[in-house]
Amino acid sequence: MSLFAIAVTLLLSLLLARPTGLYIAQAFNYERTGLDRWFGWLEQPFYAVAGIGREHQSWKQYALAAVLSNSVMILLVYLIFRFQGVLPLNPGGMASMEPTLAFNTAISFMTNTDLQHYSGESGLSYLSQMMAVVFMMFTAPASALAVAIAFIRGLSGKPLGNFFVDLIRGITRILLPVSFVLALVFVALGVPQTLEPTAIATTLEGAKQEIARGPVASFLSIKELGNNGGGFFGVNSAHPFENPGGISNLLQVLMMLLLGTSLPFTYGKMVGNKKQGRVLFVSMAMMLIVFLGISLASENAGNPIINSLGIQHQQGSMEGKEARFGAAQSALYSVVTTASESGAVNTMHDTLTPVGGLIAIVNMMLNTVFGGVGAGFINVLMYAMIAVFLSGLMVGRTPEFLGKKIEGKEMKLIAITLIIHPLLVLFPTAVALFAHADTISNPGFHGLTQALYEFTSSAANNGSGFEGLADATPFWNISTGIVMFLGRYFPIITMLAVAGSLATKKSVQQTAGTFRTDNALFGAVFLGAVLIVGALTFFPALALGPIAEYLTLKP
Repeated sequence: MSLFAIAVTLLLSLLLARPTGLYIAQAFNYERTGLDRWFGWLEQPFYAVAGIGREHQSWKQYALAAVLSNSVMILLVYLIFRFQGVLPLNPGGMASMEPTLAFNTAISFMTNTDLQHYSGESGLSYLSQMMAVVFMMFTAPASALAVAIAFIRGLSGKPLGNFFVDLIRGITRILLPVSFVLALVFVALGVPQTLEPTAIATTLEGAKQEIARGPVASFLSIKELGNNGGGFFGVNSAHPFENPGGISNLLQVLMMLLLGTSLPFTYGKMVGNKKQGRVLFVSMAMMLIVFLGISLASENAGNPIINSLGIQHQQGSMEGKEARFGAAQSALYSVVTTASESGAVNTMHDTLTPVGGLIAIVNMMLNTVFGGVGAGFINVLMYAMIAVFLSGLMVGRTPEFLGKKIEGKEMKLIAITLIIHPLLVLFPTAVALFAHADTISNPGFHGLTQALYEFTSSAANNGSGFEGLADATPFWNISTGIVMFLGRYFPIITMLAVAGSLATKKSVQQTAGTFRTDNALFGAVFLGAVLIVGALTFFPALALGPIAEYLTLKP
């Protein structure tokens, strides 16, 4: 039954991907369309007040607008966190955030990471949840989606567009209408939506029980749709108020996959090569299904245990999992949330089997298994260009992508982008293991995995964690904050530079010797580039963490 439910979930995601992708392409079309009539009345006041025109920006202007506007938002939200103790809408009397924690949290939500070093319901006031966190849950994915669209325009030889126009369109035409309807659905399913303070109940034994609540449904809808992932409650979507049952769990998985699975079709439509978009979609879907199969097999089998008679056998893993969902739905959720850059959890990833934890980490290290809203899809296209470049080297031809020659300048920028991700993961992990091992709750291989997972999640802007780690300290707050910021904005700048360079190049005529990028052969080369480059980069660290842990438990 569990496998049937998972198959239905994946089928629904497949059916939603193409129409959503075509709609996104239409939403960002600068030519007048029917969508202007539906959303123009909402957008025009923002353009008028901010003085935003539709003039196109160069890649430098686009990147500067994205980074500076996001940085200003980080500062404003940091101030809200620092003064939430004296601001209104704080019925629970939440204290103002400590400086390093406010620094980490502001960067976390603005970079679409949503890594939480505080416990949801006991860390933020209602004002902070609504005016700071939910605000960034809209602007962060809209910023990433805008950059991805600009990158696609550059690849197709068109002007990159205007960041502020794309930011507003991403919110008004995609995120806001869908999350509004979704919030109403979650309310109907039993998710709270109230500004009333914590409820006090009397148990059967006569004790007083405090039941946290708040504006959860509106938080939850954009959390999943925008691949944000941060939880209103400390245990995230394992909490019955944040994930009441099977239907809400199904909707959350679908929403986490929706935009990431749609972008290949958006890309195919915008560049005029729908077959290439389908090839990328199928390639990423194959990775997702293989990783999901491995995780399901591992979590259903569990770890080997010794019974009272000294006989060794396997037992399904339910440690750290919600009984309402079981091992299968927990494995599905863990694979989808790390593949889609969401970071939401309905089970504690620290309790996954070594292989289940390995799959979650690998998803974030590769950061190309659909990859969420915008930023992950830019990584997909980066690997596609790497695949083209490697193929060109093998046959002795200058590589071409969408009719544009990929030369030394572009490959240098791609190489820099490629290397920054492992540096942001491996170097701080080594520092943490050397100087801050006291914050790691598990000894041996699992403890190494805890630290490795934290920085991998930060660099990939995912936000999920191995929660046994004592991460609410100045070291972890500052180090992961820096990693999240660089992991987000460094690739945005370098890849926009690649797009800007390709946009100015003349298209070359395809010949019989041109390497086609819209067939099964290219899909195979693309998968090989992703897996080989990822394995060469991260395998030694994985061998010391989850792989070594698995081998010590193996009969």
